[in-house]
Amino acid sequence: SSGINAEYGDSPPLRLFQRSTEMKMLLLLLILVTTTVSRDVEKIERVRTKTWYLAMNLNPADGHVMDYTTGWANDAFIGTYSEALSKDYLNRLVWGHPVSYIAIARHQAGEVDAVKVFRFKESARSLLSRFQAMNPGREVVTEGGPIQENIGKTAQNLGDDPVFSVGGDLAFNWAYGNNGARIVLTGGRLSEANVDDDNTHGLGNHFACNPLTGIAYTPYETVWNHEISNIQDRTGPILVQGTDHGSGATYITGPVYGNYAIYVSEDASSFPEPGHKLDIEIEVLPKYKFFLDSEY
Repeated sequence: SSGINAEYGDSPPLRLFQRSTEMKMLLLLLILVTTTVSRDVEKIERVRTKTWYLAMNLNPADGHVMDYTTGWANDAFIGTYSEALSKDYLNRLVWGHPVSYIAIARHQAGEVDAVKVFRFKESARSLLSRFQAMNPGREVVTEGGPIQENIGKTAQNLGDDPVFSVGGDLAFNWAYGNNGARIVLTGGRLSEANVDDDNTHGLGNHFACNPLTGIAYTPYETVWNHEISNIQDRTGPILVQGTDHGSGATYITGPVYGNYAIYVSEDASSFPEPGHKLDIEIEVLPKYKFFLDSEY
């Protein structure tokens, strides 16, 4: 029988050697597959860590007026985490962190109904540093227009919305005469620097201040301040959103179009679309390959 085993290669030592070789090959294959899957999972996880952070929320009818002179250029926390998306809010940690992208989301009780996303011309700068750059101000801070713009099917009051009724890029600290607007769009009406016409409208406004220092003139601190004004060509009274405005005789209290949440990110270039429920942090998948790190 030993001759038969030798002839057909079926001796016990040979079978043991063959099985050992097969086990080594299977183990090597298993290690290779595991390593590949692990790398793929790691890459997917890394891609998914694009995060938006809530920097500010504006509610033009909460009793707190976030005008040109309030909050924007100060290293101070405003509001609370629990009411971050229902009242005026500024997170000083996010405000002072260098970022490359900004999203403005109009929302109803935390649900997005319109959003625009922009890429800053200069990365590695914080919102605090940008809003402190008031002299001379009037800086167009993004380029190429919005990289994302979505309007919900049920969104209302879009005809004169300060963000969603006009196009162009974002401009910060728009100083003109003794007036200032913290955030405006270049597609709206932008007054010349030496013109005191109360006719540039946006987020964070004051009609009686030194816009180069961010300080209101006495005794007009609470007379000509207002949080959100709509796009209009001023020939008479000024329509503002909600009750968060001063006692100026020409102000008309208008409807609140929504809260305006300002999110920032180091690397997220896309934002959840209308219908999404907001939070103080939002994770998203990257959308545009040319905005990603080369490793992706």
